[in-house]
Amino acid sequence: MKYFTKFNIVYVAILLVIVIFSCEKEEESLPIVETYGVWYILQRTAKSGGNVIDDGGESILARGVCWNTASEPKISNNHTTESGDTGIFVSTLNGLMPATLYYVRAYATNKFGTGYGNEVTFESCPVQIAIVSTDLISSITSTSAVSGGLIGYNGGDSITSKGICWSTSNDPTLENSHSMNGTGNDHFVSQLNGLSGNTTYYVRAYAANSAGTSYGNELSFKTFSDSAAIVLFNPILFNPILTYGTITDADWNDYKTIQIGTQTWMAENLKTTSFKNGAQIANVSDNIVWADYTLDAYCWFKNDIAYKTNYGALYNWYAVNSGKLCPAGWHVPSSEEFETLITFLGGESAAGGKLKESNTDHWLPPNTGADNESGFSSLPGGSLPSGDFMSLRTAGYWWSSTESNSSSASFMVIQSNNGSASLDTGVKTMGMSVRCIKD
Repeated sequence: MKYFTKFNIVYVAILLVIVIFSCEKEEESLPIVETYGVWYILQRTAKSGGNVIDDGGESILARGVCWNTASEPKISNNHTTESGDTGIFVSTLNGLMPATLYYVRAYATNKFGTGYGNEVTFESCPVQIAIVSTDLISSITSTSAVSGGLIGYNGGDSITSKGICWSTSNDPTLENSHSMNGTGNDHFVSQLNGLSGNTTYYVRAYAANSAGTSYGNELSFKTFSDSAAIVLFNPILFNPILTYGTITDADWNDYKTIQIGTQTWMAENLKTTSFKNGAQIANVSDNIVWADYTLDAYCWFKNDIAYKTNYGALYNWYAVNSGKLCPAGWHVPSSEEFETLITFLGGESAAGGKLKESNTDHWLPPNTGADNESGFSSLPGGSLPSGDFMSLRTAGYWWSSTESNSSSASFMVIQSNNGSASLDTGVKTMGMSVRCIKD
């Protein structure tokens, strides 16, 4: 009897140990997890994370965050999966709906199951209208022009349409003429067609998303008459039987170059707005200020950048004298270098014709003697003597680097009504064209 009692006592004790051990294992089996807050909240994404404080006595098989629009999200809902065991982790929540309340819990799974952290909530951002800017107007003719736009911010949603709208009245919208340049955030370029000559138009870029349509800054331009379009946009006629090289300036403008005797010249007028060291040249568009400007400066004819492509810029002599106007390895010619060019082409009376572009697209008739034998392809970019632009299409003036006195310097002149090329002197504040010569 005593033996039986002692046996029962031992048996009961063993059972109690097993039961207690089993209960302790059950309490430790699920991981213990803490949910962190939510940050970097946008319309479609956010970040959250957590900390696996205890693995429950077994290896962590998966961890992350789960989220739903209803409380107590589980791994059967949207969730992330992050690598690692215990410790801190960060997750990105993707595929959110804008302006929506979400519930989030961190989780960790071991072989016994999944433990969840505390629940946190956040609201995704609403979609906003996009931010778009309007490109400068270019390639203006009597019936067309080119503009475009840049999406600075898509509002947190996909751009569903974009383009340019234009009208003869301010604040053009999609109710007016407009282009359609597809979808997406990429920069776009639009052709404005069907315009009327000699007419002022107003232009705005637009971009649409689910929040609506937004418009960029408004720009305006005036179309040209047919004759003005020819002056600006008919291409330069180079000599087709000669071989040209190329050179690039600090603004990445490309120029044809031509060998004439022992010299190599640019075959186009200079159009850079930067010195070769990258510094900007002052753009003096106020004609009255220009007349007294004794620092480096440039302008476009009539202060209109549309003249840039064919005629280049007009520079004062102070920009020439900086020594930084031409690309590396090139310089503004001296008066002696102009004289060498003129002599090689037969002297003053004959050189002008051999230097001039050989049609009347850019030179007004009669363009005497013009055959462009040299390939120099000179164009009459006019000048800015003081307060008014003059001589476009009738004369070209090219600065030399040679100073005549404290207030004037030497330049080469070619005119439409004769075939000559000669040197003269002008006031240093005048605006004239520049051709560079290779060192």
